[in-house]
Amino acid sequence: MSALETLYGYLPCVKVPRGGEKIYKDECIYCYDTPESEGGLFVCLKSYMGLCHLHVQKFYEKFPENPIYLHLKRTKIEISGAAGGGEAEDPPAKKPTRLAIGVEGGFDVSEEGRYEIQEEISIVVMPGYESFPYPSIEDTPVQIQLAIEGILKSSGADKQSAVEAWDGEVRQVSKHADKLEQLDNGVKVPPKGWKCSRCDLVENLWMNLTDGSIACGRRYFDGSGGNNHAVEQFRETGFPLAVKLGTITPTGADVYSYDEDEMVEDPHLARHLQHFGINMMSMEKTDKTMTELEIDINQRVGEWATIQESDKQLKPMYGPGYTGMKNMGNSCYLNSVMQVIFTLPDFRKRFFEDYDLILNRAPEEAPNDFTTQMAKVGYGLLSGTFSNPPEEEMAAAAAAPPAKKVQNGITPRMFKTLIGKGHTEFSTNRQQDAQEFFLHLINIIDRHSRGTFNPTVSLKYMAEERIQCVQSGKVRYKQRSDYLLSLPVPVELADNREELVVYETRKREKESKGEKMDPKDLVRAKLSLQTCLDSWAEPESIQDFYSSALQARSVANKTTRFATFPNYLMVHLKKFTIGEDWVPKKLDVSMSIPDELDLEHLRGKGIQQGEEELPEGEEPPMEEPAGAGAGATAAAATGQKAEPEIDEGTVIQLSEMGFPTEACRKAVYYTSNCGAEAAMDWIMQHMDDPDFAQPLQIQRAPAGQRPEPEGAAAGGPRAPESSSGLSEEALTILEAMGFTRGQAIRGLKATDNNLERAADWLFSHSDELDTMPMDTAEQESLPAQAAPQVQDGTGKYKLVAFISHMGTSTMCGHYVCHILKDGRWVIYNDEKVAVSENPPKDLAYLYLYQRIQ
Repeated sequence: MSALETLYGYLPCVKVPRGGEKIYKDECIYCYDTPESEGGLFVCLKSYMGLCHLHVQKFYEKFPENPIYLHLKRTKIEISGAAGGGEAEDPPAKKPTRLAIGVEGGFDVSEEGRYEIQEEISIVVMPGYESFPYPSIEDTPVQIQLAIEGILKSSGADKQSAVEAWDGEVRQVSKHADKLEQLDNGVKVPPKGWKCSRCDLVENLWMNLTDGSIACGRRYFDGSGGNNHAVEQFRETGFPLAVKLGTITPTGADVYSYDEDEMVEDPHLARHLQHFGINMMSMEKTDKTMTELEIDINQRVGEWATIQESDKQLKPMYGPGYTGMKNMGNSCYLNSVMQVIFTLPDFRKRFFEDYDLILNRAPEEAPNDFTTQMAKVGYGLLSGTFSNPPEEEMAAAAAAPPAKKVQNGITPRMFKTLIGKGHTEFSTNRQQDAQEFFLHLINIIDRHSRGTFNPTVSLKYMAEERIQCVQSGKVRYKQRSDYLLSLPVPVELADNREELVVYETRKREKESKGEKMDPKDLVRAKLSLQTCLDSWAEPESIQDFYSSALQARSVANKTTRFATFPNYLMVHLKKFTIGEDWVPKKLDVSMSIPDELDLEHLRGKGIQQGEEELPEGEEPPMEEPAGAGAGATAAAATGQKAEPEIDEGTVIQLSEMGFPTEACRKAVYYTSNCGAEAAMDWIMQHMDDPDFAQPLQIQRAPAGQRPEPEGAAAGGPRAPESSSGLSEEALTILEAMGFTRGQAIRGLKATDNNLERAADWLFSHSDELDTMPMDTAEQESLPAQAAPQVQDGTGKYKLVAFISHMGTSTMCGHYVCHILKDGRWVIYNDEKVAVSENPPKDLAYLYLYQRIQ
């Protein structure tokens, strides 16, 4: 049979892209091999899934309806002179405008322009890897040609995701830009040869855009920079905008507003420069931008240098468990959390040791399957396949010619796209809070572990809350689950308070003169972790507490203790706060962190002898305010329930994230006012409902029954009832989702036997299911020995990892992590992995402690 006849036989298995499809032609859906890997990449001509040489056979065996593939093989060839030392020159780089990596306006880390790409294309038919060169086959079937050309011309799923995640963050346009006054004083500024008009400095020069005067910038902490003459010019004249000479290019320049006290954008910059004879389109960059200078300073001194250990020659590490993660554009928060998570044995077991089993169960569209993508990250980090020393190191070690070019580090773009899907923050390329991402990750893993081994249990603990009514002295104990110990950072209790006062006074004096403090003279607040623990353990006063003993409002004290201790405890320091000016900021503190921690003295003991419990009973409804209208009165008179109470604060919080207000109201109602997190979970599950953004409508119910919500978002039709009053089919479905039979009964009872609302209720109350009292039917449904939902043991721990943040707030900066491996600390700084010489434990943000057995 000829090649042409063979290919014609596979036409039913070929689908031509119509536009809008996700085409995975950049990376294997199961691992991190690319078209540049040794075996290349096989793209299915029907499903558009990309598979490496190792996984294409498994994919075909599982989905035999996909037998024909486009095989892409690329080879990088370094362009002569691109690496330096040759005649070729690099094209001018765009100036960075943001403290970010790999995103628009940030620092470019790509290799574009350094390499020439040679591409080999062929058609491969499984199962025998029968190969047909393309496009050399004469008269290739048109349908196959169209499919291949469509794949080759597509941007690929990776690039599509990157475009969708672009955050568009830019500097604010100055309020002075549109109506800036420019004097007709005859000043014309030459394209070079500038000098400060008030001294002899020829660097760090700023031209005022109102009068064209040139003056030097601020003096840096080390005495370099300028003599503050540009600032003095503003104080004398009030002319607000100045452009930094040497940064002007056809794409823009550094513009500073002294009045607004920040770097700004001037959309009319070309016109403003032309007024003084400067042709913006002919200018070339000759000086560092302010962002570049800030990066320079931060990397030489301060917390950036300390945390990254950039002043030392660190020994790189390679192999299993020492794989780096490339920065995809402010993804360092994700990289750091994932590196730490995969040091935990239970996560390794679930997503790495069971890697083959997960792949065997993976759906065809594996990029959209969370468990598969978690396993892919685990395999990438722990297999060692993607952590190899550079060619020159391998060659030196073997005293032989270098081996083939190997991949170094993984780029978890599919995982980032999937875990951020539908989330207003994690779906963007903006910098995020590692603590928030950790909780988001744990929540999703917990949901996808129903009915199977759940690794998050190793981090889960029960907290005991003791509430005591001050007036009656009676108490109430309750427990809640948590995965994170968040500790306050009481700067007012710093060990060096006097030194801090002196430093802050000097700092204010410097700033009043337009000068900045030398970072080397920085004085940080010094606290111990024990001080933070003591503050956490202090009683918290609850005002306007309803006391069931008094049948009235009173004041109560709440204390929190550990009811159980997890195998691994993640400690979070609340460093990020809101300043008096409502601007987010980070507390700059140096912590004394013990390598070993004993928390046994914080173990809760439950109700004690002599304590009297507050009587059971719910808070009575609030009195109807005057002028509430006839609706509530009529409802009461007819025995019907009034409109449901909805926490408007939570609604506003969700609305500010970009969700429709009506959808937010539904989310808060259907999760019984359980808070923003539960409501957010509901939103994520119902975003595709046709009436998602429609107003909440409640059907009036007879007395004693819950009002029935209308619409698809309410959960759809009720499941038919069995003789027991609950749907056996619904119980079976909920059990298949991982809930116990007792929990399924509880969920259906709480939602009037409505299956979909029961599922929503169970997910939104997942943290409370293990502590809720069970009725007889639920108790009888439990197996003889139910698996524990939390682990417990001694409260003694040792430090095994920590995550550090550099920068002034969660909205900017950089994250790295340090992990204790084989008795030595290792730093993970995106794709760079090395032995740490001086782990900066005092400056970290999240600390992971392991229980000492």
